[in-house]
Amino acid sequence: MGLKGGPFRGASRKDPEEPVMFEKITPAKPDAILSIMQAFREDKRANKIDLSVGVYKNETGGTPIVQALREAEQILYRQQDTKTYLGTTGDAGFNTAITKLVFGPNADYARLATAQTPGGSGALRIIADLIRAARPEATIHAPDPTWANHIPLLSSAGLELKTYAYFDAATGGIRFDAMMRDLAQAKPGDVVLLHGCCHNPTGADLDQAQWKSIGTLLVDRGLLPLIDLAYLGLGSGLEEDAFSVRHLMNVVPEMAVAVSCSKNFAVYRDRVGAAFILAATPGAADVAGAKLATIGRGMWSMPPDHGAAAVKIVLEDAGLTANWKAELDAMRMRIQSLRANLAGEITRLTNADFGFVTRQTGMFSRLPLAEGQARR
Repeated sequence: MGLKGGPFRGASRKDPEEPVMFEKITPAKPDAILSIMQAFREDKRANKIDLSVGVYKNETGGTPIVQALREAEQILYRQQDTKTYLGTTGDAGFNTAITKLVFGPNADYARLATAQTPGGSGALRIIADLIRAARPEATIHAPDPTWANHIPLLSSAGLELKTYAYFDAATGGIRFDAMMRDLAQAKPGDVVLLHGCCHNPTGADLDQAQWKSIGTLLVDRGLLPLIDLAYLGLGSGLEEDAFSVRHLMNVVPEMAVAVSCSKNFAVYRDRVGAAFILAATPGAADVAGAKLATIGRGMWSMPPDHGAAAVKIVLEDAGLTANWKAELDAMRMRIQSLRANLAGEITRLTNADFGFVTRQTGMFSRLPLAEGQARR
């Protein structure tokens, strides 16, 4: 049978017409962000700084485990008595807790369906598959630019993608009038991808008045908002960052939301996320939720549990929740301080105005650098 590799090791095909598979794979294009990470690891200089990926780091350059989550993991270790399956939509307690965190106390929960996912990426993918099943002719309109992985994640479901005007490189802000003009051309039933806060990769966020204008346009044009909320609490605060979701929830009949706990709970490698569907009726929400479960079953069967179970413990314990919020506030304030220091120092060195860096939020900013400057 060749289980030890004897007759097959180093063997060559005798028949040139014999079918092959892996020899015909086209080499993948290197990922721009991952290639920078690799270059950083290989650089031997002691004073290097990694600016490649959106991961929070403290004063010593480490990415610590949130203390409230560490305590929750200890509780989980003492109390968890089985590792058996929970089901395709994950931990019901986590789903309830994360839904309350995102949508707040006044949500119409009967119209909401929630599924735990492997990170925000998993949420985006099963939402894309759900949209494909419901309306295969829909186009997803994404901001220009958007997170690099949005395009492969969403297009892998077989949906067409287009971009709409968003970032203004000259000001570091948003081309809002051009954005509204582009979205006004979308056809009814299309999907608009929106970053809930801390826009990746520009840091340029919509204000509340602009969110209200977008809500009106979405209703008038019959468009479905898909909000990617990967940095809740790291922009202006938990309540402020949830405004986008909570406002649209009150004005649109349907909405999809992808949430990640990677950044605000610092559970990056544990892959904790959730997909939400706001439907027009409770019955439609039940159907959408069941479809999400079916799609998840075909992809990962059940999402990973450990990180979500720890997040649930934090959100269900008032003391741990308060501690987590305090630590999240400290993370956000450090990010704001770093932005101010960066803008001030670059302005001092160049005599150019980099104040837009302080007006932006979150972990990202797009500096006007040529490739050689960025590499240096």
